[in-house]
Parts: sequence; structure tokens; C-alpha cells
Amino acid sequence: MTHMLLIPHIQIQNANALSSPFTIGFPAMTAWLGAAHALERQLNDALVLNEGETLSFQGVGVVSHQFTLHTYKGPGDYEYSIIGTGNPLEPAAKKDKPEGNAERPSFIEEARCHLEVSMVIACEGIEKSLEPDVIRLTAQLLQSRMKIAGGDILKIRQPEFYRDFNQLKKRLMPGYALIERRELMIEAMEQGQDALGALIDYLAVHHHCKQEEKNGEMEIIWSSQRKQTGLDGKRGWIVPIATGFHGISELGYAKNQRDPETLHRFAEAVVTLGEFIMPYRLEYIEELLWHYHYDADSNLYLCQQDTIEGF
Repeated sequence: MTHMLLIPHIQIQNANALSSPFTIGFPAMTAWLGAAHALERQLNDALVLNEGETLSFQGVGVVSHQFTLHTYKGPGDYEYSIIGTGNPLEPAAKKDKPEGNAERPSFIEEARCHLEVSMVIACEGIEKSLEPDVIRLTAQLLQSRMKIAGGDILKIRQPEFYRDFNQLKKRLMPGYALIERRELMIEAMEQGQDALGALIDYLAVHHHCKQEEKNGEMEIIWSSQRKQTGLDGKRGWIVPIATGFHGISELGYAKNQRDPETLHRFAEAVVTLGEFIMPYRLEYIEELLWHYHYDADSNLYLCQQDTIEGF
């Protein structure tokens, strides 16, 4: 029987917001499924299971409750800037420098964010008697030794198990569930647009102005809108999301690779469209859950939802 493990209101500090080489914002789906995979492995090591039994995670859902991106826009600025961090000066940086004139070493800008999310994990292989142990160990592992999306876990609420999705949805409110909308990209590309053009077209904000007469005087009225691309035909909260990787080289071994026993390949990020919606609009747990998917013919390593057909 599939149980739904809810890890509510995880407060994460300094998570990685640079989800792909050209997008910044909510952490990539690979980070959330990767965290669940790490938790699954540690739980299997810690739980006392019968011979041949394993705890298995079948899917992961993410609901955002609060999100703060570390950017700054000063008065008169046109663009936002990343708020970077500067490490303390090292002795090597002070060498041969007059007192008070030491220089900081150069650093690569890293986009960071603070956020609060709830994770829903579909589990198999858990008997009713094991649920208290899973809840206890999940809270212990997350707060003692794990990171999520490269960020530190500051606090979580007590995990819970659910079997009724309608009851689970109540615990996810208020919040925004991230769902996949790659069908928008597919439709646009079938009409002749390239991938990047289709992505930008759905994210662009179009500004319009018109003149109207009011009290005998002409006034200019501005309005702004995006494409009506929400699930209900209205304007939805559409965002670019990184959902995996595309292999761009053959499988093989690379010099000084991290794991000398595992085949290596170079890859680039896969970016598509997603939408944040209120959980009460979901009817089935499958609409919330993300899964791993490997497409050997196209060299794709993806996180995707089974509710959308094809790629």
C-alpha cells in the first residue's frame, strides 16, 4: 500500500537558487528528488526491516509556503543584482600587503534564497507498525546531517503519514504546489518556435497603453499582462524550471572523475515550464508527484510528472 509521508514547513536557509545556467529562482526539481533519494537511502540503513524488505519512495511533491530570493535593486537601477557573500580574508591574501590594504580573493557569484516548503513523498514498503520509527528517523536525519538544495535546514515540523489525499491537501494550505507545464513548450515548438523562444514567449510581460477621455481630458492608461496559460485558461503563475539533464557526450571515463567506478558523461541542464497552483485545485496525488525518468534514446535524465504524456 502506498502511504503519503508529509514533511511540513521545512525552513531552509541559503539554498541554491541558480537552478540552471540561465535561470534564477526556485531550486531545481533535481534538488528536491535528490534530497528525497538521500533520505530514502539513510532510512533504509537506519530502519530495522525484515529480510528482503526495503523502504521505497515512489514520487515527491513540493509545496512552497515562503520564498525570499537574495537580490537587490537600488534606486534608479534597471536590473536586479545578486547579493553575494564575502568570506573573511585569508592569511595568503594579506601577504606582502600594507596594513589595512588587504584584498579579498575573487569569487563566483552564487544566487541564494531562503524558503519554507512542505514535501510530500509517496512511500511503499512501510507497515503500520513502522510508521512511528519512520517519522522519528526522518525528523532526526533532516535536522542532524542533511541539506536540501545546498541549503541548511533550520527547522521542520513533525512529519505525518496520510492515506487520504483530501485530508493531506488541507495541511498543505496556504501554499503553492509546483506542477509541470511542459505541454506548453511542446505546443509552441510544434508550431515552429524554437525552445528558447517558446520559453521567453510564455514568460514575457506585455505592456499596453491606450487613451481614454475622462472629465473632458485625455488620459493615458497602462496595463500589463502575460499569456493566458493557466490550467483554467486564465493567467497562471508560469515559471521556468530546471527538470534534469541532457547528455551531450558518450558514456565513458574522464580523468580525475569523482567516482572512478561509474561511467561519466558531460551534460547540460534541461529547462521547461512549470506552474505554481494552490493545492486545493489538485484532484489526485499523481498531479502533485514528480518522478525520475530516463530516456536512453534521447540521452535525457529527467524529473517529470506522469500526468503529462510524451516529451
